Amino acid sequence: MNILDKIIAHKKLEVAKLMREVSLEKLVKSPNFNRTPISLKRALTAKNSTGIIAEFKRKSPSKGIINDKVSIGEVTQGYLDANVAAQSILTELEFFSGSIIDLIQARAVNETIPILRKDFIVDGFQIVESKAIGADAILLIAAYLTKEELKNYGKLAEDLGLEVLYEVHNQEELDKIDLNHKMIGINNRNLKTFEVDLENSISLIKNIPENCIKVSESGISDPKIITGLKAYGFQGFLIGETFMKSENPGLACLEFISQIR
Repeated sequence: MNILDKIIAHKKLEVAKLMREVSLEKLVKSPNFNRTPISLKRALTAKNSTGIIAEFKRKSPSKGIINDKVSIGEVTQGYLDANVAAQSILTELEFFSGSIIDLIQARAVNETIPILRKDFIVDGFQIVESKAIGADAILLIAAYLTKEELKNYGKLAEDLGLEVLYEVHNQEELDKIDLNHKMIGINNRNLKTFEVDLENSISLIKNIPENCIKVSESGISDPKIITGLKAYGFQGFLIGETFMKSENPGLACLEFISQIR
């Protein structure tokens, strides 16, 4: 089994257990369920938007511990002060040391910019949960979801008022998605090997329609890369490790953004 297979196998067991313990009715009654989500699409395309989706990530299967010293509250405030377009939060526990508590705590601090819940969706229950914990958008990863699942989960998210970032790594995954007016994230990291190749964004973007919002994910470590990716048509840039490996991720983010030309 590759890393992605292990994550998905564990996630299915975890979600099955969660569904036995928490009812949909309880999720729907959560205070955050009735809030109006903030549009990630608008945040990325707004005039003077930085386009930066700054991520909170403690660890990863490839890097191990990245930063387990900083609090979600201080990092969230730091990202807000840096004027990021949006925030991404890893809520996967076993492999990334995240939790839904992180997102709930970030939402308490951040009332003004969209929060992307980054996890491995394997059931519609998680999409309802995403709304209940205060997310504005979810990630759907084409690497392990079928064409039908991508369509159905996307529809459920939209029905709940959530936006979807569809993540792809190659043409085969891109072909699973109805690309009309979607938000497409090209992951430069292969989820099966965790190797990073920035050329991946550049080679795939030419096959994505103009009416889609394009996001480049992973491996963005230099402000000059942003300038180059913008020239190819990217509007969003998901960055985590570059900021999180610093003692002060918010400050690292502020300095990074100040260098974008």
